[in-house]
Amino acid sequence: MKNIIKTIVTIGIFSTYLFSQNVFERNCLVCHEHFPASLQRMFMSYLKVYSGEITTKAALKGYLQNPDKKLSVMSDLFIDRFGIKDKTDLTEKELEEAINIYWDLYNVRNKLR
Repeated sequence: MKNIIKTIVTIGIFSTYLFSQNVFERNCLVCHEHFPASLQRMFMSYLKVYSGEITTKAALKGYLQNPDKKLSVMSDLFIDRFGIKDKTDLTEKELEEAINIYWDLYNVRNKLR
């Protein structure tokens, strides 16, 4: 029974990876969909600290390339529970594309116009 469940989960994750439409879905949502803090909430935390598009994107890129507790906008409680993510293995171009998609998806300013 455990093997069947493991197989189904593995197939599900693999299918998500294969059929995802973009680099953000393939590389970010796979893990983040399991966190209690939504990506939108994380986005708002970054926006609160860095305020603008350029600084927020630069901060995200810097953190994802060199994750460090000092650079994280997440609470100590969150970090103690889930840890610091591993350094990204995305290329520079893929990382920038993922961050741009993330920005466009959660930036409420674009939706207010």
